[in-house]
Amino acid sequence: MDSIKERLSALLKKYQEVISYLVFGVLTTAVNYISYLILSPFFGHTTIPTVIAWVLSVLFAYVTNRRFVFRSHTGGKKALGEAGAFFAARALSGVLDVLFMAAFSDWLGFNDKIIKLVSNVFVVIFNYAASKLVIFRKK
Repeated sequence: MDSIKERLSALLKKYQEVISYLVFGVLTTAVNYISYLILSPFFGHTTIPTVIAWVLSVLFAYVTNRRFVFRSHTGGKKALGEAGAFFAARALSGVLDVLFMAAFSDWLGFNDKIIKLVSNVFVVIFNYAASKLVIFRKK
């Protein structure tokens, strides 16, 4: 029994960052999707509710990624650079999200709620790669 506990503990430790990212990625996606669902009835297109949902989810993601996922403890100018890189990468994925929503929902007429979920899958993958490889990379 102890060896199973030890193996599980070792696996959790080894994959702690990925597991944490998945947990907070799901929560970030929930913030994004729920915000979009609440806001979308007030607009005749997807752009404005997508942008507002993006802002709310990026703020949530920055705090949780910095603190709980990548456990960054940088301060001063380095922390500002880290925040700048985080928001720049998220701005790029936000533009991709808006374009994806506009193309498939507004222009092609697909269901916006389903397209929002599909878009979020691509955004989460892009954001993890950007965070892991560029923003919070260990030196």
